[in-house]
Amino acid sequence: MKAIALFLAGLSLPAAASGQTTAAEAPRPIAPYKIILVGDSTTAVIGGWGPSFCAYHVTSFMACLNLARGGRSSGNYRTEGSWNVALGEMRTPGYKKIWVLIQFGHNDQPGKPGRSTDLATEFPGNLARYVDEARAAGAEPILVTPLTRRMFENGTLKNDLAPWAEAMRRVAADKGVPLIDLNAKSAAAVQAMGEAAADRFAQLPPGSAPIGPTAGNGATEVQEMPMAQAKLSFDRTHLGREGADYFAKMMTEELARAIPDMRHLLVP
Repeated sequence: MKAIALFLAGLSLPAAASGQTTAAEAPRPIAPYKIILVGDSTTAVIGGWGPSFCAYHVTSFMACLNLARGGRSSGNYRTEGSWNVALGEMRTPGYKKIWVLIQFGHNDQPGKPGRSTDLATEFPGNLARYVDEARAAGAEPILVTPLTRRMFENGTLKNDLAPWAEAMRRVAADKGVPLIDLNAKSAAAVQAMGEAAADRFAQLPPGSAPIGPTAGNGATEVQEMPMAQAKLSFDRTHLGREGADYFAKMMTEELARAIPDMRHLLVP
């Protein structure tokens, strides 16, 4: 009788106690998001704020894809095919929402053959087209004004990208698209800290010799494809690790203010 009683008691145990999973305990489907970074070297993997942003400021529920490339303007980013790659990522199924951050201006300035665009017509026209095509692909575009350079004259920051930032503000207003005014925010911060403090944001300290690929890796019996090597230098445009961390945090704070739906996916 005792054996029968123990058997019946075992049959009455809750499913959780018996190691079984009930329907109520089944894992809930996740709500995945994606954010795509489009722009030039001040956003890109080497020299920009993008790597720190993707590595430290988004949760695991938002894929962060950095498609920014050095030397690109609002013109040649499209003509070389990079924008088509970004559009393909925007059309990827399975995401609850996809945002695309678009930051250009540095290489749209005059004097850069094959890259520069006309400020009055071509640059705003390119941005408007990016916005329209991102929306058509199912993504939510966000315009980002260009990160300031850190060049001073008599103690005053020379924000030579201000006209391109203003053009982007007008496009954002015309198209009803969110704007992150990184140019204004970064310019104010750099002016406040001064030239000497801002120089710590460069890839290398002042006076450093450029570091880049070296010739002659040494012949071996088995020839292997060489790994990529970063080209680093001291300048007041590109960012080293400290600069990337600083402006990635700034971008995170601005996105949290401007895009409430993104806030729960951002890590301060």
